[in-house]
Amino acid sequence: MASDPTPAGRRDHWNAAYTRNPPDRVSWFEAEPTTSLDLVETCSLAPDAPIIDIGGGASRLTEALYARGYRDLSILDISRIALDEAARSLPATVTLIEADITAWQPQKHYALWHDRAVFHFLTDPQDRASYLATLRRAVMPHGHVILATFAPDGPERCSGLPVVRYDADRMAELLAPDFTLIARRAHTHNTPGGAAQRFIYAHLQRTGPG
Repeated sequence: MASDPTPAGRRDHWNAAYTRNPPDRVSWFEAEPTTSLDLVETCSLAPDAPIIDIGGGASRLTEALYARGYRDLSILDISRIALDEAARSLPATVTLIEADITAWQPQKHYALWHDRAVFHFLTDPQDRASYLATLRRAVMPHGHVILATFAPDGPERCSGLPVVRYDADRMAELLAPDFTLIARRAHTHNTPGGAAQRFIYAHLQRTGPG
């Protein structure tokens, strides 16, 4: 399988994607991130629990979490354009981090790591290993991970790039033995252009002190 772009190439690719289309017309846009919100609520987090959305960009998840009372919120995205768009609708207290997840060095620990549709773009094994190592460093003891990727019957390519498709058991294997699979959720995402994309969401929790 062809590898995903270099960090510089990834940045250019996603900046271009946000330049070509407004945030509500990109293929991954969700008017209401219902599945993510439902899974976050099952984590029973305190309002001040630190939460990070990986690749959140201009997603409406962080805005929805703030409306539900969560206050320690961060978004990491490789695209400055996406983060600038997010900043228009978010309070200044939300931390915006411009970084490539495969090279990022977290400066704090998080009670929840949320990623909808970043991990499946990492087709290079070294990039995947870097991502998983960063996740393990970043998630606090007994913290939660919500990881969503294309399902085995989902697209093989998206936004002009190849992807790696997963099921929940495979994601659990990648994060074992540090994390245990708590729940899985199948979801069909309907893109603004009318395509149906099959996703799988995995909710995992850190089983030890980390």
